[in-house]
Amino acid sequence: MGRILPTINCPGDIKALSWEDLESLAAEIREEITAVVSRNGGHLSSNLGVVELTLALHRCYDFSKDRLVLDVGHQDYTHKILTGRREAFATIRTAGGLSGFPNPAESPWDTFIEGHAGAALSQALGLVLGRELKGVPGRVVAFVGDGSLTTGMALEALNNAGHMGKRFLVVLNDNNMSISRSVGGISNYLNSIRVGPTYNELKQEVRLLLHRIPKLGPTMEAAIADIRDGVRRAVMPGRMFEEMGFAYFGPFDGHNIKLLCETFTEIEQLPLDKPVMVHVLTEKGRGFAPAEKDPTTYHSAAPFTRENGKVKAASEGPQIPTYTNAFADALVDVGRRNEDVVVITAAMPDGTGTIAFGREFPERFFDVGICEQHAVGLAAGLATAGLVPVVAVYSTFLQRAYDQLFHEITLQGLGCVFCLDRAGLVGADGPTHHGVFDIGYTRQFPGMVVMAPADAAELKLMLEFAVGLGQPVAIRFPRATIVDWVARVEPVAIELGRATQLVSGGDATILAYGATAAAALDAVEILKAEGIDAALVNARFAKPADEEMILEAARRGPIVTVEEHAAVGGFGSAVLEVLAQGGVAARVVRLAVPDRFVEHGVRARLLASISLDAAGIADAVRDVVLGTRGLPKAHRAAGEAVK
Repeated sequence: MGRILPTINCPGDIKALSWEDLESLAAEIREEITAVVSRNGGHLSSNLGVVELTLALHRCYDFSKDRLVLDVGHQDYTHKILTGRREAFATIRTAGGLSGFPNPAESPWDTFIEGHAGAALSQALGLVLGRELKGVPGRVVAFVGDGSLTTGMALEALNNAGHMGKRFLVVLNDNNMSISRSVGGISNYLNSIRVGPTYNELKQEVRLLLHRIPKLGPTMEAAIADIRDGVRRAVMPGRMFEEMGFAYFGPFDGHNIKLLCETFTEIEQLPLDKPVMVHVLTEKGRGFAPAEKDPTTYHSAAPFTRENGKVKAASEGPQIPTYTNAFADALVDVGRRNEDVVVITAAMPDGTGTIAFGREFPERFFDVGICEQHAVGLAAGLATAGLVPVVAVYSTFLQRAYDQLFHEITLQGLGCVFCLDRAGLVGADGPTHHGVFDIGYTRQFPGMVVMAPADAAELKLMLEFAVGLGQPVAIRFPRATIVDWVARVEPVAIELGRATQLVSGGDATILAYGATAAAALDAVEILKAEGIDAALVNARFAKPADEEMILEAARRGPIVTVEEHAAVGGFGSAVLEVLAQGGVAARVVRLAVPDRFVEHGVRARLLASISLDAAGIADAVRDVVLGTRGLPKAHRAAGEAVK
């Protein structure tokens, strides 16, 4: 038989395949995923681990009528291939191509946009209740990873679902990993289940015995059911889930398609009036040796050479340091000089660069799992005990701890430092991961200091300043390499609420916040060659903003603010507030992320599309200067004018 994958255009195409054909199809899907991710980058390890499990689910259920909710969603590549997107799969995570996450706008087979962990159980229970009220038939399946199960939202949903007693299926995909290795009590509990197969072995023996007994009457069947349930409660490894109101089955081999299909089919025949959990064990990175050996590196992989797994960027000349690299070095340096500094991460020791601190100071390093709310609450306790917590987290994930920022930190006035990696546009991960709201949700809290470095030197200075300040601080920086512009501009010591002027000029002033200063400096040089004399200010602080510098710039002439953040509530808004409070009228153009969700694509191209590159900044300044002089405008910048 030839290749099977080219014949698969919808899930119905796999329902009549033999078990052998399904195994062959699984191998072909792994080859396709590995080939595409090697070119585009993407989530490799998690997707290679769930090929058979996804095939089994689509074999046993009809998700055009039933509904599948994928927690996080980064493991949906097989699902995409099976649901009419096989031919478009090569475009995944590229501009105009498929999203790397589920998206109902992309396909009716996707139930929700899913990019953050922990939501699937709540969403699935809501679907069950809503479909019941609407009289819509069909099953609901929540596909949840063991790392996601540690989130507070997931535990709240488990508690509520068990209490509600509504039937839906929870598939617990257990690979002992989230992005890095899973940690915590739930992880330890699941590990005890993995190594304790007593119940499943006993269940199989009882099943074989019952198959040898002639047809039983109702009384005997009921008695056997009672015995079965008693044995289950006594020895079963998933007792915690049973006590919460779930019917638990497993753990099963998540790579055995036949076993999985038989399990799902048998469970559907049981008259259960409660939620059901099926626990499956999978291997992250399965089928690609480099990912099996190092699933963390290949969790969200850069393009790599398929034959050996070598990341292509690593083989193309010397590497330019990233902001994450600079933060990792600065954090270790600060930790060496200040024994009160402790570091917290929420399952992101590698992604946030905190792993280096953890290796050198393990007793001062806390990985709390995918629990951002708890991470911030923990920081409050550590700060109250006299330590200086540094919470390293992606900007998009700190949103999950908004209330804790308010109640546990700023209301208490505690000296905690929040270092927000991936602030701004992150590229191929798209709108679920763009960190473009953090200025707005941090600067509104009284007592919070909000900063952004323009380069590696400033990042180190800001971290040193923040740990000694004694009040809540947020420092944001992008997922990007650091432009080597220090040779042109020497670093200046950090003073609270003070910006620095990088270039003098009389025609207009660019107020650049954070990493946008490098592109703004290039824009100044473009404009200078055209005879436009623009000043450039490295704003440094969104709160407290440098009122003196802003008002002085407004009195000189027009202002262009530049930030890699949402226009609503961001740094540009802070500038307008300063001008309004100071009673100074000025022409202001704000360059920022527009009031919409920006799709996925190459980061540099995304920035250029919203005028946040050097050319776009130069266009905005050129327009406002020529407009002020009464000359025709060459270009309308993506901003707004305020008089």
